[in-house]
Amino acid sequence: MNKKLNLFCISSIIVGTLIYTFQYFDIQLPKIINNYVNDFLIIPIVLFTCLLFLRWSRNDKKFVLSLLVILYVCFMYSILFEFVFPKYLARYTADFIDVILYFISGYLFYKLQNNKN
Repeated sequence: MNKKLNLFCISSIIVGTLIYTFQYFDIQLPKIINNYVNDFLIIPIVLFTCLLFLRWSRNDKKFVLSLLVILYVCFMYSILFEFVFPKYLARYTADFIDVILYFISGYLFYKLQNNKN
């Protein structure tokens, strides 16, 4: 597996967990970190988990997620977390910047996954 992809996704999990831990204990973070970093990190975390599972289940260490699958996941996250959930759950707020971050991080995942270095 691509070392850069592994490093990026594992560090995303660590950073995301730290941010959630700080939020849980009401430790103040800069607004940009508090509001946007986890939205940027969630797509690579989800896609990396799916990729690991699919590689394991197919017994194919070279399996990669297609661009269409990555775009689909970004689109579904955008619809669910920025349009559907905010209407019914007070915890969620609609923010177009989050949609942009989902697609940027999906593109980054795609490029890292297909990087041959």
